[in-house]
Amino acid sequence: MIESLLVANRGEIARRVIRTAKRLGIRAIAVYSEADADLPFVTEADEAVLIGPPNPAQSYRNVEAILAAAKSTGAQAIHPGYGFLSENAEFARTVEASGLIWVGPGADAISAMGDKINARNLMAAAGVPVAPGTTDPAADLDAAVTAAAEIGYPVMVKAAAGGGGMGMGVAVDEAALRTEYDKVRAFAERMFGDGSVLIERYFPRVRHVEVQILGLADGRVVALGERECSVQRRNQKLVEESPSPAVSPELRARLLAAAVRAGEAVGYRNAGTVECLLDPTSGDFFFLEMNTRLQVEHPVTEYVYGIDLVEEQLRVASGLAPTFDPDALAPSGHAIEMRINAEDPKRFLPGPGVIRTWVEPTGEGVRVDSGYTGGNTVTPFYDSLLAKLIVTGATRAEVLERAEAAVAAFQIEGPKNNVPFFAELLGNEEFRSGAYDTGIVARMR
Repeated sequence: MIESLLVANRGEIARRVIRTAKRLGIRAIAVYSEADADLPFVTEADEAVLIGPPNPAQSYRNVEAILAAAKSTGAQAIHPGYGFLSENAEFARTVEASGLIWVGPGADAISAMGDKINARNLMAAAGVPVAPGTTDPAADLDAAVTAAAEIGYPVMVKAAAGGGGMGMGVAVDEAALRTEYDKVRAFAERMFGDGSVLIERYFPRVRHVEVQILGLADGRVVALGERECSVQRRNQKLVEESPSPAVSPELRARLLAAAVRAGEAVGYRNAGTVECLLDPTSGDFFFLEMNTRLQVEHPVTEYVYGIDLVEEQLRVASGLAPTFDPDALAPSGHAIEMRINAEDPKRFLPGPGVIRTWVEPTGEGVRVDSGYTGGNTVTPFYDSLLAKLIVTGATRAEVLERAEAAVAAFQIEGPKNNVPFFAELLGNEEFRSGAYDTGIVARMR
């Protein structure tokens, strides 16, 4: 097993990885920016290294500073968490070229899945269903118009190098396409350094369902069930649950088999997620993208399958067998995760500030993965995620009841936060029925 681990991230995910590392007797090393010096993950690590100013480009995306910290502390491995450099193939290669262990999939798999057009084509070749769309980037506006006419409106205009719900627009006709194409292309060039754009069919009423996969050290790829991720704002997730209320045993078998094929197609190792769009009426699903890292919502899978995904990541990276029997995977119970963000609960605009009061809920079936505590300052430099409230139980009904009590008990004063939104959602009949889709938040507003 790895003996020392540098966590190249911050906040709740750094704290989460550090917790498992210390439980396993692994020396946990944190890196932090000047803005994060007082956050819990810094003090909870066995050792912490300041790597730069608040700007992520000068700290959490600063490859030289991170590698220097690893060298100075004698770290044996690097865990990238999610975001920042976690899906940067060149960083993965650099880590391994430096003689360190990369706790994640291989750089080739990251590269293959990082370009959405290449990923679509690979998945289609592997027999994974993909939505109608372009097999090459739309080179210019005329090409996009021609492709959209062949696919049929409405269409989604997507940045080929995008991710995290960014770099996407919907066009219901040619006039809208002309506007969205230029907008998405400019955004993609600015944010990702790659203006390539793809066009694919847009489904107005659809569910977002994903499958957790794990590529084992022996070369096998296994699927650890599905997660429902349809509660979203601006194409970014707010709530995840497992199992999905929309997935029957027959559909689950097809979803999981497709996800395994996806992982096998790129020789996948370590944790990853195959994201799909699901038509709840027909039961058809289509590959959306593969996230080549640990997901924010991994705790719901951990509960339903009774495993620690971070531990499994470390075991794969160490060349060890998993803690579970890959041939006897069986889900049990239900889990829902709510992302507690520093944003107003109506328009979801960021709201940084000093946390004057921070009281986490407790009780049976309640887990809080937090990045902050009372007295900390939420700065505008990073993602607005404050904590994840995970509620578990034997049934979905039991989880909903516990979730209402947990949300009512979660007290945050200072920065704006979306806790009131979750109280509203948990009382929403569409959500409680389980028959919701990605438009639920818009309908609530």
